[in-house]
Amino acid sequence: MITDKDMAEKSRKLRGLMQEKLDVRGRDLRQSLRRAGRRLPRRVRKSGAALRRAELMAHNPKTARQVDAVQVDRDYAVLRDHLLQINVGERRKARLLGLAGAVVANLILVAVLFVIWLWWRGFV
Repeated sequence: MITDKDMAEKSRKLRGLMQEKLDVRGRDLRQSLRRAGRRLPRRVRKSGAALRRAELMAHNPKTARQVDAVQVDRDYAVLRDHLLQINVGERRKARLLGLAGAVVANLILVAVLFVIWLWWRGFV
């Protein structure tokens, strides 16, 4: 059996990791997971959903007995391990490189269209 305090502690730690690694804030685990969305792989999102359900069940003493503590620990480990593996610097660099690539591609497209327009009008 898992207690409400155990689940609150795990939830607090996961929300802190999500804020640190993904820059996702939320008042509870449900909101943090929802805001993280597709930045988390499907397997990790499933573990997060299971933790969210276990957290809801842990609030009520009768349903807290139904929560499988081993499965909760396993889901917690999956989510925690994934978040710990995220390199914030690499993520930032990849985002900036993606943005720079998009800008360069758009500039090349505009230049090509301009040359085509000049050719069509007879200036080239």
